[in-house]
Amino acid sequence: MNKYTGTDNLEVMSLAENYNSFLERLITQHAKKTDKILDFGAGIGTFAKRLHVNGFDVSCLETDPDQANLITAYGIPTSTAISNIPDNSYDYIYSLNVLEHIEDDHSVMKELSRILKPSGTMLIYLPAMDILFSSMDRKVGHYRRYSRKTLSNLAIKTGLTINKCAYADSLGFLATLIYKLSNNTKGDLNKSSLIFYDRFVFPASRLLDSIFSRMLGKNIYAVFENKQAH
Repeated sequence: MNKYTGTDNLEVMSLAENYNSFLERLITQHAKKTDKILDFGAGIGTFAKRLHVNGFDVSCLETDPDQANLITAYGIPTSTAISNIPDNSYDYIYSLNVLEHIEDDHSVMKELSRILKPSGTMLIYLPAMDILFSSMDRKVGHYRRYSRKTLSNLAIKTGLTINKCAYADSLGFLATLIYKLSNNTKGDLNKSSLIFYDRFVFPASRLLDSIFSRMLGKNIYAVFENKQAH
C-alpha cells in the first residue's frame, strides 16, 4: 500500500463546488443505476460518497491505507489492491487524476481492462499538456501530463476503444501556465484563489470548452469501451 503525499491538496480541492459538480455530472452521465461501479484511486472518497448517497452501487480502490479507512468508515466497500479483484467485475470504472501518479500506466490500464466487463465503460480524467508540468505536479507525485495522442496510444496498447476524448477547463490552461511561471516552488494550492477561480472563472471556462476542447485545456478526459472478450 502507498502513502499519498497530496492529501492536503485534495482537501482544498473539495471546496471547488463548480469543478466537483462538473466532475460528478461527467461520471454520472455514463453510469446506470444497475451498474456495478468502481472508483479507481478514490482518494478521500469525494465522488464515491456522492454516488453512494444517490443510490449507485459503487466500490472503491484506494492504495493509501489512511484514505481507504476513511472511505470504508463511510460504508463504501474499498479494496487496496487491484490484484484482489476478479476478472469482469465491473460494468463501469471511473478514475479521476490517478494514472499520472503511476509510473507504468500501461500495466494499470491492462489491469483495469481485465476487471471491466465486456462492453463495459471506463472514464479516465487526467491533467493535460506537458507544458503545464509544475511544482504542484512534483509535490503530488505526478510522472506526466497527458494529451489526446498519448491517451489514444494508451488505448491502442491496452486493447480498449476510445468513444470520446476531449480537453476540459480551457481557461485553466492559462491559469496553470501563470502558476508555473510564477515560480511557486512549494506546489501548494491557495484556498482563496481556488474558490475565486471555481466561482467566477470555471463557469466561463466550461463555456469556452465548446470551442477549445479539441485543442487545449488544463485537463483531458477519455471514455473507453471494452470490446474485448476476456
